[in-house]
Amino acid sequence: MRILLYLVSIVSANVITAALAPVKFGIFIIPMGTFLVGATFILRDLVQNKVGKKKTYLFIGIALLLSALVSFYLGDTLLITFASAISFIASESTDTEIYSRLKLPMSWRVFYSGLVGGFLDSVLFVIIGLSPLGANFLPWEAVPAAIAGQIIFKTVVQGMGGFILHLFESRSNQTMVSNQ
Repeated sequence: MRILLYLVSIVSANVITAALAPVKFGIFIIPMGTFLVGATFILRDLVQNKVGKKKTYLFIGIALLLSALVSFYLGDTLLITFASAISFIASESTDTEIYSRLKLPMSWRVFYSGLVGGFLDSVLFVIIGLSPLGANFLPWEAVPAAIAGQIIFKTVVQGMGGFILHLFESRSNQTMVSNQ
């Protein structure tokens, strides 16, 4: 079920981003799929807990392929699809490696690895895909606000996910103590 949710969240983020206009919060520009991207890092961590790091890379590859196919099907330009693929590979791989190396409770590993993954995803996608360097959807003046908006919202989602996992960890630890 974790794997299916992970893959569906990746595809859904692409569909939502393509179908809905970005939201503006003050100076920040946030594509609607950003709200799901933060969750994909959490779901990927849960997949890694279930199947291990090596098999997680297989599912990252499958998700990348699905993401590229959906982008193409939705009519994204080759440059946007390429930017999405580069940011996806970099952010998911970095998240995977950080998550597997941290010696902290799961909730903190999810938060820290997702924080770095979300940062990379935001910076790379906006610069490669949306800036004048890429598809030229955003002028250079708007690039910092677009990056910051995505980072903020991905961080909020990561924080909520980490907090929810912390609650489950605390409850699980209490149950283990009371059963002893």
